[in-house]
Amino acid sequence: MPLSRRRFLASSLGLAVASPAVAQSYGQFFKVENDEGRPVANMRLPGEITGQIQELRGVTYVGPREAEVTLYEFFDYNCPYCRKAAADMTALAGSDPALRIGLVHNPILSPMSAQAAKVSLAVQRKLGSTAAFTFYGQLLATKGQIDGNKALDLGAKLGVPRSELEEIADSDAVREAMRAHMHIAANLGLTATPSYVLGNTGVLGHPGVKSLAKMIAAMRRCDQIACG
Repeated sequence: MPLSRRRFLASSLGLAVASPAVAQSYGQFFKVENDEGRPVANMRLPGEITGQIQELRGVTYVGPREAEVTLYEFFDYNCPYCRKAAADMTALAGSDPALRIGLVHNPILSPMSAQAAKVSLAVQRKLGSTAAFTFYGQLLATKGQIDGNKALDLGAKLGVPRSELEEIADSDAVREAMRAHMHIAANLGLTATPSYVLGNTGVLGHPGVKSLAKMIAAMRRCDQIACG
């Protein structure tokens, strides 16, 4: 987007981001491991806040609305770990049709991340979640830093004129949606990207697709990310 039209959330520039190593300081409420056998930082979350996630506007969903388990990913388009996570989210969506996945924007790494998030929210608003999920995977598969212009170029390939997409991205509705997404993430203490919410548990950092699949299976058995 042109510099003169950038409207970013001031709060997005002030939030600290934890690397997976730093995230380990949050400890482990449940003893779970990532795909390499290392401990996964996780914590119990207040239900009165996690319950608000489903009320957010602009969340991209795939999977059945009536799903027993919903996995929420909080991500930033310029997080290198989110690139691997995007491929794994696509794999999970394909291998587990009973799972519901919700993508929540948390663009805390840079102003460019906020630009890209606004375009992503515009795609979701204009074309719906199926197109927005495709957009998410394709944009995170591109090389280099991701900004508004790169996001607009990809969005235009989905059939929305670039000028229209930019207008939607700069709307009050999109800014309010992004602010709400980031507000929930901050209130939950999700300072690593990506982070996940399963039930009332937060998982900090990307544990890998096999680890996530095990947590999802445990949620179905005992309503927590690890059983007994």
